[in-house]
Amino acid sequence: MNEPQYSDSVTKIDELKKLVVQFAADRNWEKYHTPKNLASSVAIEAAELVECFQWLTPEESYELKNDPEKKKAVAEEICDVASYLLNLCAKLDVDLASEFVKKLEKNALKYPIREN
Repeated sequence: MNEPQYSDSVTKIDELKKLVVQFAADRNWEKYHTPKNLASSVAIEAAELVECFQWLTPEESYELKNDPEKKKAVAEEICDVASYLLNLCAKLDVDLASEFVKKLEKNALKYPIREN
């Protein structure tokens, strides 16, 4: 079975960072992509992602995955958020994978598993 060139199972985070940085460089956008502007853009794009779910019930929000057009719209907004986050990580030399695991470990201590 052939894997696509880019998929979650084969693509490294660093590859995605390089792609988004090159995309901006090709368009001479680096001067606009300051950490402050990138962080602001994350919030703006996250609001657009939330808008995809506005007024939906919890059940309806799950059903978006069964509507190709709505799922694509959500995926595009997720990608916009991820693009700015990856660019921000690149600008600030944040190793996302290691910091992500550290944060999960910190949260595990803060929110231990409790038996019900």
